Amino acid sequence: MRFGYREVCLDHDTGARHPERPDRLRAIRRALSRLHGVVYDDPDRASVEAVKAVHDADYVESVREFCEGGGGSWDADTVAVEATWDAALASAGLAQWAALEALDGADGNDTTFSLGRPPGHHAVEDDAMGFCFFNNVAVAAQTALEAGAERVAVFDWDVHHGNGTQDIFYDRGDVFYASVHERGLYPGTGEVPETGTGDGEGANLNLAYPPGAGDAEYAYGFDEAVAPAVERFDPDLFLVSAGFDAHERDPISRMRVSTEGYGLLTERCIDLAEGTDAALAFVLEGGYGLECLAESVSMVHEVFMGRDPMTPDRDANDGARSVVTDVREALNLE
Repeated sequence: MRFGYREVCLDHDTGARHPERPDRLRAIRRALSRLHGVVYDDPDRASVEAVKAVHDADYVESVREFCEGGGGSWDADTVAVEATWDAALASAGLAQWAALEALDGADGNDTTFSLGRPPGHHAVEDDAMGFCFFNNVAVAAQTALEAGAERVAVFDWDVHHGNGTQDIFYDRGDVFYASVHERGLYPGTGEVPETGTGDGEGANLNLAYPPGAGDAEYAYGFDEAVAPAVERFDPDLFLVSAGFDAHERDPISRMRVSTEGYGLLTERCIDLAEGTDAALAFVLEGGYGLECLAESVSMVHEVFMGRDPMTPDRDANDGARSVVTDVREALNLE
């Protein structure tokens, strides 16, 4: 597996007590250093024009000015320093790299995973929030479309709903967005009836699970809702917004996904991409327990290297089954 990484992403200094801190990338790098087959690329940062393709131009310039002025607290959760501008462009560029390399034919052990920060999926068209300034996966999807892809699917397994990604593409039919997340958790969006509007009607899927969902529920939701919806959409590129904060040991959520569970999701993403003949790439989002974050990213790599993750020892619970039934009805999945 090829990982995109740039040292400048460590310069986005949020403070020692902030959950989204540089130690996240350091922990991942340490864990990957113990594995075979890890390759790193150092791609260029995104251009300002590429970011403005999915974000309001005045907003992008306001982020530049905010950072050049020394940064501070954009809101209660989202902080910046002077170096955040370069880190945010680098993080978006890493996601672009992952998408374009995948479209160019990266497969198997060459599958791409961008290790950038700040993360992106909460950044809406004209505002930063939830630790995010620029929506990395949205920049990547738009770049892929401009490079010749006709349809891009995004699967977001971060424990928080990617409200920014949903909002940016909500009325468009060329990007399908699917999210599995903890219902009621920040930012409080991502309900089942939110299925898109206009040209985007039916191109938005939300598995809003109650707290406590684990491997069995995530696997069931993927098999019964995400996979058939993506198969129907038939994308050229399948992007994974890979946050690892649904892990059972993550301090931020109440979900119960294990490290093996992320292996199961990775295996299913591989199978779905192969079945739809789509290119596949991963973009880092959240994950705030350093040890379990590093373990989980390592698991993604190990699955690509041939590891067979353990299957759940129980069936999905009734709460998850009810949500999946509602999603299938909302999206007319037969």
